[in-house]
Parts: sequence; C-alpha cells; structure tokens
Amino acid sequence: MSAERRSAPRRVAYLVNQYPKTSHAWIRREIFALEAQGFEIERYSVRRVAERLVDPGDVAEAERTHFLLEEGALALASAVLGQLLRAPLRFFGALRRAVAQGWRSPRGLPVHFVYLAEACLLARHLTRSGAGHLHAHFASNSATVAFLTRALGGPPYSFTFHGPEIFEFPAFAALREKIHGAEFAVAISHHGRSTLMRWSDPAHWPRIHLVHCGIDAGFLDVPRRALPDERRLVCVARLDPVKGHFVLLEALGRLFAKGFDFQLDLVGGGALENDVRRFAAEQGLENRVRFLGWLDGAGVREAVLSARLMVLPSFDEGLPVVFMESYALYRPVLSTYIAGIPELVVPKESGWVVPAGSVDHLVVALEQALRADDATLGAMAERGRREVAEHHDIAGEAAKLGRLFGASLGRGR
Repeated sequence: MSAERRSAPRRVAYLVNQYPKTSHAWIRREIFALEAQGFEIERYSVRRVAERLVDPGDVAEAERTHFLLEEGALALASAVLGQLLRAPLRFFGALRRAVAQGWRSPRGLPVHFVYLAEACLLARHLTRSGAGHLHAHFASNSATVAFLTRALGGPPYSFTFHGPEIFEFPAFAALREKIHGAEFAVAISHHGRSTLMRWSDPAHWPRIHLVHCGIDAGFLDVPRRALPDERRLVCVARLDPVKGHFVLLEALGRLFAKGFDFQLDLVGGGALENDVRRFAAEQGLENRVRFLGWLDGAGVREAVLSARLMVLPSFDEGLPVVFMESYALYRPVLSTYIAGIPELVVPKESGWVVPAGSVDHLVVALEQALRADDATLGAMAERGRREVAEHHDIAGEAAKLGRLFGASLGRGR
C-alpha cells in the first residue's frame, strides 16, 4: 500500500452518471454531510449534464467534479492499454465480466466496452488519489463502472439503489452480480431494499442497508408560513412522461369544468415542455398553469411555500426528495401508491396516495385536497414533518452511510 493511500484513510470517491444535476441536489447534500463527518470525498461523473445549472451549489460542485468522458478518447485508450500491460489477468477478468453483462443487457456489448474503458480510467484516478472506497449512485451504468473498476483491482465499492433504474435498464442478472460483488448496497426505501433482496442470494442480505435520502437545515429550519388563501398547487419534477403531468392536467381539467378554482405551478424543465403546454391548453387550463422552469433551492422553497399542496402523480419513483422538502415546509403531499412513496405519504394522515395512472382516483383526491381547510392540511403536514425530521435528516442518514464507509476503509483493500 502506497504512502499516499495510507495518508488518506477516510477518502471516498463518489461516482454518478451525471453530477451535479438540478434534480439531484440530495446527492450534494449527502456529500456535504459526509465531509462534515471528516471524510474526503472525490467527485466523479461519467459526463456533464446538458442542462444549465441554476443553483449556485451545483455550479460550485461542477468545478470540483472530474468528468471522465471529457478527458477524451486518447485518455481512455491510454488507461485501457495501461491496465492491460500492468495487470493482464485482471484486465481480461474485467473484460469477461463486461461481456457477460453486455450480452444480456438491452444496451449491448459496445456500450459495455465503453464502461470498461471508463473503469480503466477511473481506476487510474483512484490509484493516484488514494481513495479507499468507491460509492456509486444508481444501480445502472455508474454501478456497472464501479463493479468493473473493482475487477481491475480498484477499491471496494458500494452503490445506492433508487428504484426506477431497474425498469429503465432491466438487466436483472447484472444487478445480482453487482450486489454480490459490492462491499455493501444501499436502498433509499424499504421497497427498494426488498427489490435488492429479490435479486440477490439471502446470504448477502445482511449487507443490504436502508439509508434514506435526506434534507438539511435549508428546509428544516425555515420558519413556518401560513397556508395561502389561494388554492395553489405545486408540482416539482422534470417534464418527463414518468412524472404523470398529463394525468394531472386531465384531472384538473375535469375539476375546472366542474367549477373548481385553483392554480398550478409546474417547477422543472424537460423535453416534454411544449407537449405539456399544449395539453394544458387543450384542457382549458392555459390561465391556470404557470411553467416556472428549473429553480435553485431558494426558488423551490418559495414555490412550495406559495402553495397549499404538493402534487406529483408519478408512474414510477423511488421516494421523491421533494416530498421531504414539502413536509419540512409544512405542506402536505398528494401522490401515487408506488414504490417507497407510501412509506412517507400515509393516506388520510399526511396526504393522499392514489393508483398510478388513474385519472378518476386523482380527481377524487384533488377534490378532497382543494376542499380541505387549513386545519386539516396543517395537521397532515405536521405528521409528515415529524416523519421527515426523524428519518430523513441528512446528517443522520449520512452518519449511517459514514459508518458503512468507515467499516470498509478499516478492512482495507
């Protein structure tokens, strides 16, 4: 072990496919909380996000992040050749794993050869920096690169499983291998943990841990503000088919036709913006919906505080951090009965949950929410806030992760 590695006993590398990203502010909070515990965190991203960063914290993080693909084809080729010459047995072992995963993957073999090249480059960085553990967010391509980096002789790795990625990249055998090869795996909800258990041998279950995404004082310490008199709803999500915007707008269109008075703020951007705008107009809601685009953390807080209810009728989620933010600001939530959401949003106690994709159920829930008085909504938000303060405070959740990192670093390579 090199002197440089011995001198950095609490150095951990983070790998994300795209970081920083406006919708992934919770990763930044997690990193900051770990640094507050004394860990040195190196940031690695496969690529830079295409969207414009609006939060100053994300802009600053971009300056601290290594973007692997921006080093260019020559750097990737050099890293591959270097790994091949330095440790041929390990290289061909990693190549065999890449082929095995790529053969079964919808993304195919060529993409997995790129993952192997990225792993070679990342392994070079980690050897030079002395990072003793590699943690990936999402169980898809970033976890694959971490898996291959370990096969090349890199440090032990772990990953956080969020949930939706398993449906976007359904290579279940590959997920099994990544779980079994990891020092540990993390899920953000009980539902997510059960999924990892489903795709792994019971002998590995003790190494599958629950660590929630969390929020910080930027939300928990905001003074309570009274609910606005105006029936304003807010939806914070990228404009993507999975988020259910069309279902929401159809439900609101029905309520508008019945004479309900309301306003809807949509926070977020995406490729579907023109389609969502057009559909809102078709429902007669062009004067009832505001498109606010991507906002920084302060802007999101203000948008939530200006509303009476957070609504997000997603088709697929892990457990949205925006719900934790909403509860911290004393605003209840209406969402769908999927994945980890019912673990936080309890029907008739802290909000409403409806079957995903059902406009009829959503209309009923929205009607109840729009009719609810301040006392009812306030009591729901109080219950949700207690749950968030107890189980989603980023300092406490990062402490759980820090203990897992510490144990891995203590065991060494």
